[in-house]
Amino acid sequence: MSSRKKRHAPTDWQKRALADLREAAAEQPDVLRLVGIPARGQNGALRVTLRLHTGHLSTADGGLALEEHEDFDLTLPASPLSATTVEVTHWRFAGYPHVLQGRQLCIFLDPAREWDPLRGGMRAYLNRLWSWLGDASAGHFDASKAMYHAVGGVLHRTSGTPTLVVRIPGPDKRIQTGYLIARTEHRMDLVYSPPPEGGAVRVPVVTVAGALPLGGGSTLTELLTYLDNPPFDHQRKSSSQAVAQSPAILTTLAASAVRNPDGSPQYLILAVPHPAGGPPHLLGTRLPAPAADALRRMVHEQGSALDINASHIRSDLLIEWCPVSDERPAVTTRRDAGSPIGGFFGKHVHVWGCGGLGSWIAEFVVRAGASQVTVCDPGSVTGGLLVRQNYVEADVGASKAQALARRLRAVDDTVAIHVHGGALPDAAALGTAEVIIDATVSIAVGHVLGSLAASEVPHPVLAQVATDTRTGTLGLLSVSAPTTAQGPSSIDTAAGQIVLADPALELYHRLWQGNSDGDELVPTRGCSVPTFHGSSADLAAVAGTLTSFLGMHLITPGSGTHLVALPHAAGSPHHRFLPHDPTPSAA
Repeated sequence: MSSRKKRHAPTDWQKRALADLREAAAEQPDVLRLVGIPARGQNGALRVTLRLHTGHLSTADGGLALEEHEDFDLTLPASPLSATTVEVTHWRFAGYPHVLQGRQLCIFLDPAREWDPLRGGMRAYLNRLWSWLGDASAGHFDASKAMYHAVGGVLHRTSGTPTLVVRIPGPDKRIQTGYLIARTEHRMDLVYSPPPEGGAVRVPVVTVAGALPLGGGSTLTELLTYLDNPPFDHQRKSSSQAVAQSPAILTTLAASAVRNPDGSPQYLILAVPHPAGGPPHLLGTRLPAPAADALRRMVHEQGSALDINASHIRSDLLIEWCPVSDERPAVTTRRDAGSPIGGFFGKHVHVWGCGGLGSWIAEFVVRAGASQVTVCDPGSVTGGLLVRQNYVEADVGASKAQALARRLRAVDDTVAIHVHGGALPDAAALGTAEVIIDATVSIAVGHVLGSLAASEVPHPVLAQVATDTRTGTLGLLSVSAPTTAQGPSSIDTAAGQIVLADPALELYHRLWQGNSDGDELVPTRGCSVPTFHGSSADLAAVAGTLTSFLGMHLITPGSGTHLVALPHAAGSPHHRFLPHDPTPSAA
């Protein structure tokens, strides 16, 4: 008996939280009251009911209407690592922004960064709740900016279900047929034409009449009820929402199920209109295989999918929710939007040399959204290169260009990757390039780019990149804009004269001076070409910095040389740009 009492006793954190609430209620009895006795919830949580005097909060047009007094249930978790939650026991708030599934108030947009159990305790939480109520009643919440507002404000996800990737806007039809293509055990892609190789799963895509403020539920019956008869009455229903949707959805779902194999789950995608307008929110759900087979048996017993209605569906027929990676252009903003790397978006980029800098630069270019990337390198991957180049154990012995191409396709399989095993691509490939990045540190390749710049105007943006042999913490980027007649090597040579004559740039002198003893290393015995020092962390950082600077030149054309040094390089400045002067010197 004593062990049971001990197990159900409030934790020290809950005791402090209760003390804070009681103290606040004692100080402001006309504003705050604790109602009833705290009740024990799941996982050691404690449920406390507060009654707040909210009659003084005026309601603006479109704001949340509050009564003279409102009751709120606070759930105090056993540990302060989880945020306290607050909800109501009625449906009057359902459908308003930042109300989750009709009842829970979303007073933290990001609990990890906003919930601080040590600073202010429950008094700070009460202030947050008051602020939420004030903003809600004043109509300050913008539904268009409320996450998942169209579907109850919550992420629908059942553990173990695959992510459904949606990149293609579907046909403008209320009910349409889609196909899910399994890419991995964790991912399926939605398309609207059956793939010629077969193997796709048929899925109905249904645009419903209105939002789902309570979410989608956990059973098929619950979902159909939320679509037709949600358990609240304050929502303004249009004539289109008044029409029952469940019969058509159920018929479509059943018809699709019988076309998919027995023993397989049946998927359904719902396009839910957002109350604030714009593209619909996509929900992905599925009947697990046993439930899908039960639906198939119903069809066979009734004779047709048209004969299936809600009365045939068992109330315990569970549904699962699949996370949707909605990548439709209309609803997606790239996370790198506005950054210099955006200059590569949609470009055809060549990366010559797939080593310490080139292997990283190629990946950054792919992630930046280039439409095509051509890589070339005559070398092969050895084990020692894994210390700092963008390869893995499985690549050892393979062609560098081929191994890098595999990685780039794994990063983004929508980018066309072209491979040339030699030092340079052929002439035909050169004709399609918009940007050429020379990471070979080859004098001969530099002459090729110089000839291209001199013979073709405008030419592709031409760039050379390099690092220092001693530390691998310095970076050099020389850029020849499309209308510049000098190639990157000539621009590099001119920059070197300026740098070597400037004591303030002594850190960078080594980029143009001969190597001193110890600057290079011989990585293994035998006939091993000396190479430079440097770690993967440093080279990836240098490569990323140079790639960003080159992206700036793709946005605003210009020729010149960038000098960069990582923060821990032995000196400064950490960046200097030397514009290229195409005028020949008087000498």
